[in-house]
Amino acid sequence: MGLKPICIGILGGGQLARMSALAARRMGIDVAILDAERNSPAGQVASIELLGNAANKKVLKDLSSVCDVITLENEFIDYRILEYIESLGKKVYPSSLTISMIQDKLIQKQVLKKHGIPLPAFEAVNHKRDFSLIFERLGLPFVLKSRKMGYDGYGNALVKNKREFEAAFDRLTHRHSKLLAEEFVDFTMELAVMTARTKKETIVYPVVETVQKDHICHTVSAPAKVSKAVIKKAEKIAVDSVKAVKGFGIYGIELFLTRSGRLLVNEMAPRPHNSGHYTIEGCVTSQFENHVRAVLGLPLGSAEMVKPFAVMINLLGKTSGAGTIKNYGAALSDPNVHLHLYGKKNSRKGRKMGHVTITGNNAAKILTSAKKAEKKIVI
Repeated sequence: MGLKPICIGILGGGQLARMSALAARRMGIDVAILDAERNSPAGQVASIELLGNAANKKVLKDLSSVCDVITLENEFIDYRILEYIESLGKKVYPSSLTISMIQDKLIQKQVLKKHGIPLPAFEAVNHKRDFSLIFERLGLPFVLKSRKMGYDGYGNALVKNKREFEAAFDRLTHRHSKLLAEEFVDFTMELAVMTARTKKETIVYPVVETVQKDHICHTVSAPAKVSKAVIKKAEKIAVDSVKAVKGFGIYGIELFLTRSGRLLVNEMAPRPHNSGHYTIEGCVTSQFENHVRAVLGLPLGSAEMVKPFAVMINLLGKTSGAGTIKNYGAALSDPNVHLHLYGKKNSRKGRKMGHVTITGNNAAKILTSAKKAEKKIVI
């Protein structure tokens, strides 16, 4: 009899889980997906698709019984759920301890600050009457954020006066009851770094520039056009941040480069990250393959780029309706375009439906080509 195949369990069935599952399956590793909906983007390509809520202990037992290790595709799963899985004797990466230090953004900031990581100034927000205190400490404008469940701009508000603060407080506390405020950073560029770490080694992907559209990551250019000194500093901050939260697996660290040349950590994510999608075609080993390798404790693959430059642009929904591309011919008219669609059943305006990537030797040329391709695609 042969050996039983290795199986990774993933909590969540979205596009990040889908691309991780595709990387795992390519290496002959089975994947079990737990999601609330059947035929999720990841469920479509998984070996095993389990339906249910991650808070259901029976479902967690079922998942644990078929998997060697469990990981996740977002940091919104309560760390106590991960503690329960660990109590069953199953390894979870990132661990419940790591998630407990990351999923609440105030705690995340406090942990990183304790370890000397450079950050924007921040304050806890406890009451609607806290405006004067926050104004005194952070000045105006400042950013009000949900401490949990915030992503793609959801859960954030720029505050310029007391009236805006009170309106944002009411709106955001409907999303999550606890808030924090951060100083507004006058940055020249937003950067991101992917870092993979096991107990034996750590690798760092190229520092990239990210451009947001309506608070959603839209364009990623690799590598970022910054000095070697900035690159070196960003790499160190990324690794130090992952170590600060005792992290193992793959992590995305978002940074601001200020006008004065300072680097400040905006947020970190304990999972594959939108800023790392370019690595599928752009690097020797994609972030998704190294996610799989890292959670299994396998040797990590090279993060070097295969060509000098790469550009990734998100395909955001332009219409409402079925999540199918309307014009494959136009989308693939450029022979250098790599098209990725996430298998989502329905599209809506602004929803992440896929991405395109182009690699090459001329940064300006491939950026122009990627933008043209994105404009053509209707989904």
